[in-house]
Amino acid sequence: MAQVDAASNVSDYDRFRELFTRRMSVRDLRADPIPDDYVEKILEAGRWAMSGANSQPWEFIVVREEQIKQQLVEAYVQENSEFIFWMEQTRLPALRHPQFQVEGDPAEQWEHLRNRLGAWGQAPVLIAILGDGRRQWGTVLGALTFGRHQSHLTDALSNAATLMHLAATSLGLGSQHVTIHIQEPFKRVLDVPDLLMIHHILPIGFAKIDRKPTVRRPLADMVHYDRYDRSKYMSNQQIVDYLYSLRGKTMAAYHAYRQHGRADE
Repeated sequence: MAQVDAASNVSDYDRFRELFTRRMSVRDLRADPIPDDYVEKILEAGRWAMSGANSQPWEFIVVREEQIKQQLVEAYVQENSEFIFWMEQTRLPALRHPQFQVEGDPAEQWEHLRNRLGAWGQAPVLIAILGDGRRQWGTVLGALTFGRHQSHLTDALSNAATLMHLAATSLGLGSQHVTIHIQEPFKRVLDVPDLLMIHHILPIGFAKIDRKPTVRRPLADMVHYDRYDRSKYMSNQQIVDYLYSLRGKTMAAYHAYRQHGRADE
């Protein structure tokens, strides 16, 4: 039985911790080219992600062509973001996502805001993360359990994305998780077959701004031992109060982005 090198393991963890605490979502990336081997290293990280029954349902589209990037941005702003913007306006103002908290006439504010939402299109490389649900047939049928809002497919794609974001950070690059809510316009731009899904788009490049402090809940608030600690269970009112507090901590970062560019958690 091989001996465990405790000192080496701690050192490895310390390096890993430095990596995952340094990672951040960067909304403003320089257009400067990045080395091709950096892109390949990021893709390689995604290839080694976990998936149900090792079905490996992911595929990646690497986009460098400016015309295609701009078409993706247009789809994001005109279809995806406008839908989200008006959805957010139905919530209490203080609970809206900071990006969509506006004052005055929402229609006028949307026209003002929409020009800032596609900054990620300036990144030298975009990676579209695709999922082929047919590969999920390799795992148990219970992967589509009733009552769950995710499946082994989305779990696997999230695993791949996490490793790719960490790989980008390890290479000194910034990255962002561009969530796709309405897939059809993006599929048309990228000629993605109907049976595949677009999970999200990952822009990568060198960041324009320095890392900012991030907000994380204390570990003690989210860890339970042996059984769920009911004293940590939050009532609906406590959840709302928590969201108010969270918005208060993140609004400054979003205001700074609107003026100078953005990096946040």
